[in-house]
Amino acid sequence: MNSAPAGTEPRHDSWWGRLTRTRSEAEAAELQTQAQGENDPDVQSINRCTPGAPVVVRGIVRSVTIRPRSAAPALEIELDDGSGSVTVVWLGRRRIPGIDAGRSMVVRGRLTCHTDNPTIYNPRYELKPSSG
Repeated sequence: MNSAPAGTEPRHDSWWGRLTRTRSEAEAAELQTQAQGENDPDVQSINRCTPGAPVVVRGIVRSVTIRPRSAAPALEIELDDGSGSVTVVWLGRRRIPGIDAGRSMVVRGRLTCHTDNPTIYNPRYELKPSSG
């Protein structure tokens, strides 16, 4: 789930690295800083979460999708914290007020990896103030 290409080091450790990093690297570093600034000691980086374990992650909603699953609706989001992303699914929901692209939130649930995409189903969540 690491966003950096294999064999490369992040370039944000020096002033020159901060000056020359790409926009996506800068956004990832900012998201990681926000997640680390969270007062909840249980918050983990997405790339360090263990499949099958209960997790607490904080990130930014990158996309919101409604998917029909077995004739029942499902609200699906992609949550990104700069270290990686996870799919979050609420079964039986078409919309949850306040959950929109760009929103910051904390999600608590069990991480499943029955596919190549890590997913959390029907988690508890807390909406955070949007940055900027």
